Amino acid sequence: MAEHLEGGHVSEQAKNPEYPTALGASSPTTITLLGHDLAEDVMGTVSFGELAFWLATQRRPGPGETRVFEAVLAALADHGFTPTAITARLTYLSAPDSLQGALAAGLLGGGSRFLGVTEDCGRFLHEVLDGIEGEWPTDDAGWDELALATVQTRRKAGTFIPGLGHHVHKEGDPRTPRLLRIAAEEDRFGPHLSLFAAIGRVHPQVLGKTLPLNGAGVCGAALADLDLPLELLRGFALLARTAGLIGQLSEELRHPVGNEIFLSVDRNNRSVAPDPYPSDADADGGRHG
Repeated sequence: MAEHLEGGHVSEQAKNPEYPTALGASSPTTITLLGHDLAEDVMGTVSFGELAFWLATQRRPGPGETRVFEAVLAALADHGFTPTAITARLTYLSAPDSLQGALAAGLLGGGSRFLGVTEDCGRFLHEVLDGIEGEWPTDDAGWDELALATVQTRRKAGTFIPGLGHHVHKEGDPRTPRLLRIAAEEDRFGPHLSLFAAIGRVHPQVLGKTLPLNGAGVCGAALADLDLPLELLRGFALLARTAGLIGQLSEELRHPVGNEIFLSVDRNNRSVAPDPYPSDADADGGRHG
């Protein structure tokens, strides 16, 4: 309470606190959301994808932005028995009384290998563009030149390019060309997508092999071109995957595989000799200091 005292008295701010928000607020008879009446102006009128965009940016998206954004959500919703899906199913097997626990377990697995690539790619492309002095390229030749320099720099530094390569879709991720077409159709094909597409064209010159531009990466580029906050890009991927995980758990209820996954590991494990983790002393030959 000390920080609220003014001359030994409770401050007016402490007695009458205010918490401003442009999001949801309620009165005895109404609920407002983003300055609109929730029941009359939003429900049955605004799609969930449009609302999610609106909530994150506090500006209402145009039709083209909504279409691209919802295409991204569809692209990221579910991709089969990924670690996030398996984790959710196994958690539900262990705690069927905690659906929220199963959902949370699946979402917590969204990282640099699965789902987090959306954020990583968007940030990477933005950093490259932010580092350009002068105007951005205006044609494919200019974007290819920038992309080639970018790939060469990353190769020299020994770092990979987020969004390049896929463990299943080695000949091409079907989500990528579709999202590129949708963005172009809606006039939302901006600099992030332009650079990402150029990386797809030129990287074989540097790497000596052709890797696909994966769906998670193109989604990050598309979200960045919608001027969505980079800090929220992974959140949008998790929003999409929440729907997918609900689908996984719905199927698990009717056609369970979680127990078979568990038993497969349990029945096929084998005992081996301990393999102690090397200590610092082992690493430097026993020398210290």
